[in-house]
Amino acid sequence: MTTPSMPSPTPRRRRTFGVYIGRFEPPHAAHLAVMLEALQSVQKLIVVIGSARAARNIKNPFTAEERQDLISAMLQSAGIPKARVLFVHVRDYYYNEALWLSEVQAGVTAHTRGSSDVALIGHIKDESSYYLRSFPAWEFIPTHVVSPLSATDVRRAYFEGHLDTVQGMVPPTVHAFLTAFQATPDYRDLRDEYEYLARYRAAWKDAPYPPIFVTTDAVITRSGHVLLVRRGGLPGRGRLAMPGGFLEQKETLLDCCVREVQEETGLGSGLDLKASLRAQAVFDYPDRSLRGRTITHAFHFDLGIGQLPRLSGGSDASEALWMPLSDILASPELFFEDHHAIIEHFVMRG
Repeated sequence: MTTPSMPSPTPRRRRTFGVYIGRFEPPHAAHLAVMLEALQSVQKLIVVIGSARAARNIKNPFTAEERQDLISAMLQSAGIPKARVLFVHVRDYYYNEALWLSEVQAGVTAHTRGSSDVALIGHIKDESSYYLRSFPAWEFIPTHVVSPLSATDVRRAYFEGHLDTVQGMVPPTVHAFLTAFQATPDYRDLRDEYEYLARYRAAWKDAPYPPIFVTTDAVITRSGHVLLVRRGGLPGRGRLAMPGGFLEQKETLLDCCVREVQEETGLGSGLDLKASLRAQAVFDYPDRSLRGRTITHAFHFDLGIGQLPRLSGGSDASEALWMPLSDILASPELFFEDHHAIIEHFVMRG
């Protein structure tokens, strides 16, 4: 494992709590170096693990619980007592930054119990580090760790089968986990997805401009349930999603949405779906899809109260189903891409 360079930090008053925010997908040698440096300046380190409760994909292959166990193990191997490291798990909120900030603050406060002696640890390297300016109540302590290591590079080497390369990027405890994980069905599914997405992107590499894909999605509610499909193909095979798909050349967005609903769920025969339209919105988070820049126009149809219409999966959906809204809100880890967040957007509006 290559050890990142870490100049001796300037002595400063030791803080009670330090906060280190990241996704740690997976934790690598530079993460470990930053944490060890931070623990010289704070009594306890609160590690905020992002992208929690998300479905596995090649960008977020490991659960928050797995990443917490890995961080605990690598720090204990470095001689850090378990009691000095605390954890907070935070979901992604693609379209509501305030909710993300609130969840981080609430998680940290649960550990600090009202103490204001808190410092934020990190390194402002590019626009992805914007969050380090989002907590003005906490002193910012820049890390002195200098490293070219990237979790993106670790994942690339891992899904291309180069465990020898990965070994030079991560602590031994993490490498042991990755080696064992490689024998699991989850890894095989992720490897299939990685190869599919590589082919997908390669098909567009010679386009004169980076492609921008346009899709539609339907949030259809009836008697406290939402109409969902289970994806039959890659990417996201087996994940729950809204019925939807890519816009064709000679159709409107609304017509596209209705067509996809009918093809994927069988809903629509004898039903004027357009008459049930209640709201619509555009969801354009730049990294919402691993396939590339994909903007979706989502439509909310409310079918009112009554028996749930019968469904039949079709097209690229292996199953169509009605799911109780309470189960949906409690299970973001079951959903493809940002579909859970889009459903929340509409159903939480009242």
